[in-house]
Amino acid sequence: MLNNVVLVGRLTKDAELRYTPSNVAVATFTLAVNRPFKNEAGEREADFINCVIWRQAAENLANWAKKGSLIGITGSIQTRNYENQQGQRVYVTEVLASHFQLLESRHQQNQGQQQGNYDNQGGNFQSGNNQGYNPSMNTNPQQGSFFQGQTTNPMDISDDDLPF
Repeated sequence: MLNNVVLVGRLTKDAELRYTPSNVAVATFTLAVNRPFKNEAGEREADFINCVIWRQAAENLANWAKKGSLIGITGSIQTRNYENQQGQRVYVTEVLASHFQLLESRHQQNQGQQQGNYDNQGGNFQSGNNQGYNPSMNTNPQQGSFFQGQTTNPMDISDDDLPF
């Protein structure tokens, strides 16, 4: 069986960082992902995909990626359900992100916001290894990542772009 997701899109708002009672970080966010085709009016439509990321990667995402940030994520699709306050069963499908990468520098992001456009090249920050937190979930580490093994040309990075 294969359950693997790779997405590139923009955050629709800042990630919401919370902590479980056992002090495990979890962030939820929505990624706007353009569809590969244009509609009848010649415009690209987007899908708004709900995502969740756990532990250190959640904290990194909340600290470094902001509304409008272009990011790439890898992970899997998960479904869950719960009973709401009205007693109705609610089903949720979301992407459980295991890794993310910022795809543009802060300078490029700020320029795009000021000019109203974005350059799809940029920064190179990847979070640490991350597995979703679910006591009933198998937590064997996944092998490989879409972003692993990619070579990049050396970049000129300003001190403002460093995460430390």
